[in-house]
Amino acid sequence: MIHSPHLFAEHSPALIGLAALLCLAGSWATSRFFQRIANSGDGLRADWLLLTSVSSGVTIWCTHFVAMLGYHADMPIGIAWAPTLVSLTIAVIGSAAGFTVAVLGDRTGSRRAVGGAIVGISIATMHYVGMSAMRTYTPVSWSVPIVVLSVVLGGGLSIAALHIGGRPTGERPRSNAMALLYALAILSLHFTGMWAFSITHSGNAMTLDSSIDRDSESVLAVAIAIMALATIGAGMVGYLIDGSTRAAALERFRTLAMHDSLTGLPNRTSLGERLELEIIATRESSSRLSLAVIDIDGFKEINDLRGHPVGDEVLRTLGHRMTSLVDASPGTFIARIGGDEFVALHRLESAELQEELDAFLRELLDVSSAPIEFGSDVIRPQASIGAAIFPEDATDAETLISNADLALYRAKADPYSQLCLYDPAIDERTRSRQGLLADLREAMVRDEFLLHYQVQTALPKGDVLGYEALLRWDHPKHGLVSPTEFIPLAESSRLIVTIGAWVLHQACAEAVRWDPPYRVSVNVSPVQLSEPGLVDTVRAALAASGLSADRLELEMTETAVFNDRDQVMRTLVELKAMGVGLALDDFGVGYSSLDVLRSFPFDRLKIDRSFLTGTSPQQTIELIQTVLTLGRTFGMTVIAEGIETPEQRDLLTLAGCLEAQGFLFGRPSSPDDIARTGQFRRSGGLAAPIIGERPH
Repeated sequence: MIHSPHLFAEHSPALIGLAALLCLAGSWATSRFFQRIANSGDGLRADWLLLTSVSSGVTIWCTHFVAMLGYHADMPIGIAWAPTLVSLTIAVIGSAAGFTVAVLGDRTGSRRAVGGAIVGISIATMHYVGMSAMRTYTPVSWSVPIVVLSVVLGGGLSIAALHIGGRPTGERPRSNAMALLYALAILSLHFTGMWAFSITHSGNAMTLDSSIDRDSESVLAVAIAIMALATIGAGMVGYLIDGSTRAAALERFRTLAMHDSLTGLPNRTSLGERLELEIIATRESSSRLSLAVIDIDGFKEINDLRGHPVGDEVLRTLGHRMTSLVDASPGTFIARIGGDEFVALHRLESAELQEELDAFLRELLDVSSAPIEFGSDVIRPQASIGAAIFPEDATDAETLISNADLALYRAKADPYSQLCLYDPAIDERTRSRQGLLADLREAMVRDEFLLHYQVQTALPKGDVLGYEALLRWDHPKHGLVSPTEFIPLAESSRLIVTIGAWVLHQACAEAVRWDPPYRVSVNVSPVQLSEPGLVDTVRAALAASGLSADRLELEMTETAVFNDRDQVMRTLVELKAMGVGLALDDFGVGYSSLDVLRSFPFDRLKIDRSFLTGTSPQQTIELIQTVLTLGRTFGMTVIAEGIETPEQRDLLTLAGCLEAQGFLFGRPSSPDDIARTGQFRRSGGLAAPIIGERPH
């Protein structure tokens, strides 16, 4: 008998190298798949676990048998089917068990170690079951210490591989390190295990039955085929999983792009797409589509008084309510388009169109205005809704939204109704005002403003006393726009502050060129008068132009005085101290309070034209004389405005009024036109640049 400490006498470096290369490639793929288990959603974890287990099992199994082919035995051997297939099953199931333990749950270091140990045991078990598939027909023996060493090496390296590769994302897992350690675990166990195997045989030649050789070759051929099929299958599964992952990611991105993150409702982009589709469907079906714009009144106060988290919760609650309304109402779509504004689409399909629309809008209002509880606190949001109908109120999406917005503005301004439908007779005026306001914001940038001047005359001779500056807007499309149209818009938008500053600078710069040096009167809006910066603006206009303060007179109405009495008083006192003249305009139209005359430092009263109409000549004279008496009592001169006929002039003369203004004496004209009449001469260039803030 001859004892051989090694089963194989020779080996093929090429096949052994191929086995090592397969092991490295499979380990690299396994490490990537393994980390995808933890980083994928619950719906894909099972897919990645299956792929990782198959990849690991095939890598272990094929490394073993390809390496076996790399050795040439000094005696014939065979390979049995059953243990071979069992070894593959052990490799796959053992890998699945170990990976599952390592990545699921809390993913602590101890769980990763246990998972690595399970995988290491499965590698060892696969190896020795695979070795048992060999048929040598002679006694074999094992070196127990070396077997133990192989298991320790394989298990220890597997534990290290899964410990590194299974770290949570925050702990920076290292795929390449895991792949290298995992490959070393498989290779070290295999080659150490081969070293532990030995056989004793006689020196007589031994032959195996040819059928056994053919079976062995078949088993190895099947092994390689399974390896190839598993590799291709793993790639296909990985492709499908990646495709599913990409599709899920794209769907998530689309959801984020098309939905509001706070309320979960569709956003403005989604509304645009849906509205176009609904309009197409409405045209094809000859039905109707309603669009309602919902705005939460006083939402800013909720944020200011209770904080933005509470405001966000209000919006979130409204979003949930509107989602429930959509779910319960087929043909309804609601989107949040920004801030506290929502848009609802609703197909009108019943024969009773108006009743269906009214019911839907009322339900929408109830959902938007129902109380919201915050513990012991209750918030009662109030909504305003404007609605328009396609195709009656608009022929395209943009106009439909715009018309619903116009109806919303009316609803917000109406103290008696929170719901308004688009009304072209009413809302088109609003649209015109909005367009004019938009143009007004650009008018100063485009240098469209100019000043005309109307003469103020001394009676009875008609000598010139001064000129009142009157603002004009030369619109590029509409020509000269009446001040009665754009001044209220400028005041409501507070553009009048900027425009008024320009008027002061321009009037002072023009007046300083007049010869004789007449005074110039400039109207001051209540909005300007309530601004603390008016005194500085006047001071800057005088300084820039070089006009003396006593040649400038500011006119204001009684309404301006009553807006903010204390602020106005401080402003007028400062202006008076500078030497600027102050005139109370439209006296007799407003409050006409004697307290105003007594309390405020006015220099002049301007009698409104209404004093000269609607009464008999004698009553007119008596009224004018009464005002003149008030003026003398409080040290003020009196000027009558709106004088258009010689009869009105004669009544003023009879009453003793010595100053007048109106079309009878001269219409508002440009400085050049006035200069051509010879009423004053204009000196050289402007004394100072015409400056003023530009609206933004």
